Amino acid sequence: MVIDYIIENYTDGEPIFLEELPCKSKDYLRQEMKKLVDEGRLERLYNGLYYLPYTTILGTKGKISIEKYLDKKYLNAGGRVSGYITGLQLANQYGFTTQNPSCYEICSNEATTKQRKQDLDGNSIIVYKPVDTIDEKNRASLQFLDLMTNIDKYSEIKGKELSKKLVKYVKTAGVDFSIVKKYLQFYPDKVYRNIYQVGLMGELI
Repeated sequence: MVIDYIIENYTDGEPIFLEELPCKSKDYLRQEMKKLVDEGRLERLYNGLYYLPYTTILGTKGKISIEKYLDKKYLNAGGRVSGYITGLQLANQYGFTTQNPSCYEICSNEATTKQRKQDLDGNSIIVYKPVDTIDEKNRASLQFLDLMTNIDKYSEIKGKELSKKLVKYVKTAGVDFSIVKKYLQFYPDKVYRNIYQVGLMGELI
């Protein structure tokens, strides 16, 4: 049965996409999913997206995991590297700012337009189209270029402290500067200036 497969393969809050469920007949599958939702055994956010209902430790109704949704939908679609976190969230994640982002910003191969806003269960998501197809080899370098596009705007630290933190970030993320040089032409001129000002220009020569 469909519900048995779901219970065995999905955890609380994990998004369940209709297209990833094994079934020869999509019509039958849709009917089964509707029946499970009507019975309260599944929750549906919108057509094609479901999750198992659960109760939190506080006794409240559990919600879908936004992090798992972003990972499955945009960051590692189909089990392959397909995107990365960008914007203020990226700067916050690596300690360049203490500001908490008001929305999730993602750069992903799954984007169909240059920029698209989406609301998921009260969470705002902005998805950007990348300058090239994102894969395991270029993800870190493209993400670095995104960071350097707005580092002057997002970073709360300056000077030597900023340079030191960026060097650490480059090593931790595995940024390949030969790939950075390849894509630098697709980014604003200020990226080149920002790289120079934080003392990473030597990596590009």
